[in-house]
Amino acid sequence: MQPAMKSIRSVHLIGLGAIGGMYAALLHDHDPGLLTVIADRERRERLAQRGLAINGRPYELRYRDPGADGGPADLVIVAVKQHHLSRTIEDMAGSVGENTTILSLLNGLTSEEIIGEHFGIEKMLYSFCVETDATREGDSVSFTKVGTIVFGERTNERISDRVEGVSALFGRSGIPYRVPTDMMRELWWKFMMNVGINPLSAILGAPYGVFQRVAEAQELFRSAAREVVALAHASGVDLGEPDIEQCLEIFGRLSPGRKTSMLQDVEAKRKTEIEIFAGTVVDLGRSHDVRTPVNEMLLRMVRTLERRFGDDSEAL
Repeated sequence: MQPAMKSIRSVHLIGLGAIGGMYAALLHDHDPGLLTVIADRERRERLAQRGLAINGRPYELRYRDPGADGGPADLVIVAVKQHHLSRTIEDMAGSVGENTTILSLLNGLTSEEIIGEHFGIEKMLYSFCVETDATREGDSVSFTKVGTIVFGERTNERISDRVEGVSALFGRSGIPYRVPTDMMRELWWKFMMNVGINPLSAILGAPYGVFQRVAEAQELFRSAAREVVALAHASGVDLGEPDIEQCLEIFGRLSPGRKTSMLQDVEAKRKTEIEIFAGTVVDLGRSHDVRTPVNEMLLRMVRTLERRFGDDSEAL
């Protein structure tokens, strides 16, 4: 039975990177008492020393230790990278109660099921953000376009109470959002977008402007994305060429000098999410007997970049 949620009075956020920082600023600006950020002592001390700046403005957010006794939140927003998810699930345990709703903004196709195994799938709303150019450098986050959060139950022919509650919160906070009828198709579409652009941008060192003006880069994107379309069909999900072109249209609306999250990771010598993008495509290709040569090559290339970071980097 889904918990009713008509009014959200407390939000716990875990993950203060580019995406988390962007939404933290909007929630804090709406109501400073609404938001609490889950962060360990080391991160809080660093933020206290250096400060947190979002679009050049200093922010003093409210923090709490992972697992601290302070009661559960109405809504928990998870905005970390996939390879941090196991630790994140431990850290957010004290924030999840019987009536908590969890919104996972992670890339990929599996985070909702992974989190739901620990806290109950009935607490999960499926979600992702799209059409943002948010960037993190150290403890500074900047963006020129607020991303739209696409979220909902698996199907939303009837809007549930908790979807209504989150929609109302986003509306009050100025967070763009959309609730599609078929959330699973939307997740596959965003997965296709990420698979197509993230590895290529990292390998080429290419910001969005390259994909706006260079025909060869656009065709490379299409080649990687078409393998996801084939896998979607094998999984019973209807994606096609118009969905690929929609992605390119979105890239055209972003700031040309801004960069994908994977390009930011490579430049900062951080571990990338290549395993949940090209790695997942390759694994699904083997399961469905679908050839994925483009993503196999992208997987090898980004893994090579990671192994060049050095033993003292975050990537190894």
